[in-house]
Amino acid sequence: MLRKYSNHRTQSDNLKLGALTAFSAGMVNVTSVTVFFAFTSNITGYYAVFAQELSKGNWYQGAVVLLWILVFFMGSFLSNFVIIQGKGRWSQYISHAIPVMLELLSVLFVGLYLQFFYGNSLKETEFLVAALLFAMGLQNGLTASISNSVIKTTHLTGLTTDLAILLSMFCKEKNRQNKALVDKFHLLLTIMVTYVLGGLAAGIGYLHLGIGTFYLTCVILFSIAVYDFYKLARVKQYYDRRKVYKTSTSS
Repeated sequence: MLRKYSNHRTQSDNLKLGALTAFSAGMVNVTSVTVFFAFTSNITGYYAVFAQELSKGNWYQGAVVLLWILVFFMGSFLSNFVIIQGKGRWSQYISHAIPVMLELLSVLFVGLYLQFFYGNSLKETEFLVAALLFAMGLQNGLTASISNSVIKTTHLTGLTTDLAILLSMFCKEKNRQNKALVDKFHLLLTIMVTYVLGGLAAGIGYLHLGIGTFYLTCVILFSIAVYDFYKLARVKQYYDRRKVYKTSTSS
């Protein structure tokens, strides 16, 4: 899921990564709306809010919204920066897993702060929303970077448009036989469905777990990070056994 980069990725790799990251993004967004009354999986609406606050002369509120936009930007920047700088220094898996672990730590921080320190003040809320936007920026930057912009899981505006375009193209028989278009349709549909399922899981989970819903999201992110580690360890073990076997047979 995280081992491969760009055109080396298979449809299966993209489906797994897209489904799990979209599910976690849906959970984060619905939980943040429930707790903070703020969307955190995308910043499209915040550009409009920023302009609105400036037009009203609400400079402080405008600055806060601008900060939210910038931390999402910085999350995406950091993801791609780590991936680029990691080439040649460590394995692709490590450079791809780092943004996921940073995202996990950001979400975990929000959960822990809410549970043990939150005083329900406006400044705390603004800061915690920023932390979640940073986490979503990390995720969106990672998935877009390693999939050559095929996977974007934190917002669905462009995805919904692409699905509509694909459906219109499928009105022609020859396009329905095009494997690349069909694979893209399946990937986008999977991301859309799992995002909604993640939001549904968060809504139900919050009724029973409360703040613990953030911890559940961390479990999903951790599973994304360690999935390929297990596979890498298994592959290394396989090649070590082959090396031992060849050595023993040659001697």
